[in-house]
Amino acid sequence: MKISEIIQRPEGRRLEFKQELPAVSDLAKTIVAFANDAGGDLFIGVRNNPRELVGIPESELFKIEEQIASVIHDHCSPVIVPEISFHSENGFHFIRIQIHRGSDFPYHLKSKGLKEGTFIRIGSTNRLADESIIAELQRRKRNVSFDSEPVYGKNPADFDIESFRQQFKSLTGEVLDDAALNKLALVKEHQGHLLPANAMALFSGYESRKDLFPYSKIECARFKGTSTDTKIDDKTITEQIGEQPAEALKFIQRHVDQASVIEGVYTKVRWEYPMDAIREALRNAVVHRDYSLTGKDIKVAIYDDMVEITSPGTLPPSIDFQEMEARQSDIRNKVIAPIFKRLGIIDQWGNGLKIISNELKAYPEIEFKWFERGLQFQVQFIKKNVQPVVSEVIDRDAVGKELGTKLGLSWDQVGTKLGPGWDQAGTKSAPGWRQVERLLAFAETARSMKELMELLEWKNRTKFRAKYINPLLESDLLEMTIPDKTQSSKQQYYLTAKGKSLLEFLKSLNL
Repeated sequence: MKISEIIQRPEGRRLEFKQELPAVSDLAKTIVAFANDAGGDLFIGVRNNPRELVGIPESELFKIEEQIASVIHDHCSPVIVPEISFHSENGFHFIRIQIHRGSDFPYHLKSKGLKEGTFIRIGSTNRLADESIIAELQRRKRNVSFDSEPVYGKNPADFDIESFRQQFKSLTGEVLDDAALNKLALVKEHQGHLLPANAMALFSGYESRKDLFPYSKIECARFKGTSTDTKIDDKTITEQIGEQPAEALKFIQRHVDQASVIEGVYTKVRWEYPMDAIREALRNAVVHRDYSLTGKDIKVAIYDDMVEITSPGTLPPSIDFQEMEARQSDIRNKVIAPIFKRLGIIDQWGNGLKIISNELKAYPEIEFKWFERGLQFQVQFIKKNVQPVVSEVIDRDAVGKELGTKLGLSWDQVGTKLGPGWDQAGTKSAPGWRQVERLLAFAETARSMKELMELLEWKNRTKFRAKYINPLLESDLLEMTIPDKTQSSKQQYYLTAKGKSLLEFLKSLNL
């Protein structure tokens, strides 16, 4: 072990550096948090900023070792057995405290008790665990998963699983009868009665499960540019969880490009992103998310330069994304995961990260990043060669005059008390600037033709398109979500950067 190499790594879930022995409470929190999660290493004798090995006086090593052992023994519960070792490099002495992943959860500070003294590791910080996290740690101790727990006060018949029955029959050729439900652990016997498991609720229709799991859905959005300022399209996927990965993939494929690539005598289709890797990331997001966390859904965001997938729950303790080539498996949902495997949605255990890693090799222009953001796990597929879009300086007068000419409106006197400019309220024969402002403001979110017509109380689609939509498109103030299929029934229109600038000016007149 070379400390000079280790200190090049960032602090994180499994790694922390200290120049000197921390305060008793801080040390105890770190030890408890490591034991509750994936374990970790704490190095004493390393300055953090700038990161460098500064060492500990050799004469202090045994004294510090005793202090560490005493803190862990006196302040942490249940018992945690650390590995404390001395090391030296380039004449500097340092201490490594190695904490292994525990099994007697939850570990906590004796003086604070379970509720106020249980800490977990979030990134490079120690966070106080809330009740849901403590409950998850207690389940982990019993080797019980949240999805396997029964739903008290409900009967299996309360959940509509017809869609899941059809999917199961289609993909396995088997009938999902009562015996199969029991074999798949979707029902649990309790005091002589069969109760549905949480997993059964999740495989049911949204109307059946929304009271229990309102956030068991995927929110998808396509944004214009590289920020969330302008949303082009969105979709909420509420199907039963067995269908969610495929539906989310369809949304992504609708918004990314593909091209024909010649390989030898064959022509193959190549997506602009590694689609197999994204498919695998979506499957992992659904099968491994923490369904016990309330208020959080899976989010899929598509930008001009990136596809981003965010899933509730931290990475399972034994999974290390730094080792993507290795087969790794740690199942959070012990009922859902085997069913996904039975359906063929996921491959053999521990193969998901390897699939992602392998396809990324064929996409050198795509950078793969992952983050633990609070109690959420996020992956990003980023285009390396996309330059940030610099906002253009727009000549509002020129834009206004151009649009005014197309609409038959005066721009020179707009906003004044003279002439017809702003006071042209707008009729069916001549649109007005006030109507233009309303239309542009409404289109900050992508809208259908029907929605735009209803806003201005128009019924004739052809005339509305000619008087409003076409001039706005020609002036580059509106843009279509599906420009290559202008007559698509799913077509929507949204505000461009130029349109936003004009809208800001019109709003500033406050007339």
